[in-house]
Amino acid sequence: MITANQLKSGVVFELDGAPHMVESVQTQTPSARGGGMLYKIRARGLLTGAKTDLTCRGDDAFKEPDFLLRKAQFLYSDGDTCEFMDLETYDQYPVPLEQLEQERPYLTDDLEDLTLMLLDGRVVGVRLPDTVVLQLVECDPAVKGASATARTKPATTQTGLVLQVPEYMANGELVKVDTRTGKFLSRA
Repeated sequence: MITANQLKSGVVFELDGAPHMVESVQTQTPSARGGGMLYKIRARGLLTGAKTDLTCRGDDAFKEPDFLLRKAQFLYSDGDTCEFMDLETYDQYPVPLEQLEQERPYLTDDLEDLTLMLLDGRVVGVRLPDTVVLQLVECDPAVKGASATARTKPATTQTGLVLQVPEYMANGELVKVDTRTGKFLSRA
């Protein structure tokens, strides 16, 4: 069992008999004395893709789904599917692109350190590493003399992800991105 105060982005729990992945958690402190902390949770159903909003107390418990976790590598994307390979058995799993709506901007060819969630031999979810390295392909020219704490500018990575980067960054540079927040962390 997992309690609401243990839920964070990327954690999978069972709701109404179906696995759901947490997308965001917000805490709300009650104004009355003696009131418990409230957790506002946005989750995505792994089987249906539907989003669900919940409001829970910290000690509300959820069942953990019974699925198989496998270390995997992202191989490539071909139109409407993405191919993953199990790193132990070398089995390949095609996953429809619409199932990877949140994960797709972080997937680069040959990306390792992924975890596939298998239920009845079918991939129901992909857990990304906390950070990935992406290349900037489109951004405004670098500003001479810009410091690391200066303003930011929008930039597009090779996967199509648009994020804010410092003004000193230029096209072709590699950046480290947090997959939980989608924010720039540092140069790679």
